[in-house]
Amino acid sequence: MEERPERLISEDGLRLDGRKPDEMRPLKIQAGVLKRADGSAYLELGANKIVAAVYGPRELHPRHKQKPDRAVVRFRYNMAPFSVDERKRPGPDRRSIEISKLSKEALEPAIFTEYYPRTAIDIFVEVLQADAGTRCAGISAASVALADAGIEMRDLVAACAAGKVEGKVVLDPMYYEDGYGEADVPLAMMPKEGKITLLQMDGDMTPGEFKQAVKLAKKGCKIVYKEQRRALKEKYGGD
Repeated sequence: MEERPERLISEDGLRLDGRKPDEMRPLKIQAGVLKRADGSAYLELGANKIVAAVYGPRELHPRHKQKPDRAVVRFRYNMAPFSVDERKRPGPDRRSIEISKLSKEALEPAIFTEYYPRTAIDIFVEVLQADAGTRCAGISAASVALADAGIEMRDLVAACAAGKVEGKVVLDPMYYEDGYGEADVPLAMMPKEGKITLLQMDGDMTPGEFKQAVKLAKKGCKIVYKEQRRALKEKYGGD
C-alpha cells in the first residue's frame, strides 16, 4: 500500500481525485467483447479495468453434480498478477475465493435457474487493473455478460460501494479511500425490483452513517444500472 496522503478530503470537501462525496468515478461498460465466450462484458470504473465472460448454460459434468430442477451457477473472480502495483501471486487466494462466493450469491437471485435444469452456468471475472471496488465492478460486469449470453434474468444486478473517509460518508471509494478509510459498504441490487442481493460492512460506522452509506450505494447502483442498460442497448438496440 502506498503511503497515506496527508489529507483524503480537502477543507472545501473535495476528495483526492476532485470528486464530491456523493460522486462516482467515470464509468464505461461494453457488452460482447469476447468472440469465444457465450456472453461477455468489459467495464472501466475509474482506473479499474475488468473483463467478464459467461459460458453456458451447458450440460454439467460430472452428472452427480447436476441439479434436476435448476442450473448450477459457478463464479470465479481472479486478479491478474499485473493488476496491482506489487505483482500478485497467480492463482486463487482466500480473498478471491470469498469474493467468488459472494458474487455468485449476489447474481443467482436474478437468474431463472429453473429454466436450465441439469446444466452449469460459468462466470469468469478477470481484474486486469485494480483501483478499489473490484468486487462490485465485477458483479456489474458479470451481470451484463449474463444478459449478453441470452440467459433469462429477472433483472440486471448493479453493484456499488459507499465508504467512510475522515468521518464523511462517500460514494464509490477509490484506492486511498479504500485503504485508509474507516469503513466500506459494498451493495448489489436488482434496481427494477428494488431487491438487495449483497450487503456487507467492514469497519466502524454509526447506525446513522450506515443508513446514509446504504442510501448512497443505492444511488450508485442506479447509475451503474443505467450504464448497463445503455451498453446492452448499444449492442442489441431496443429499450
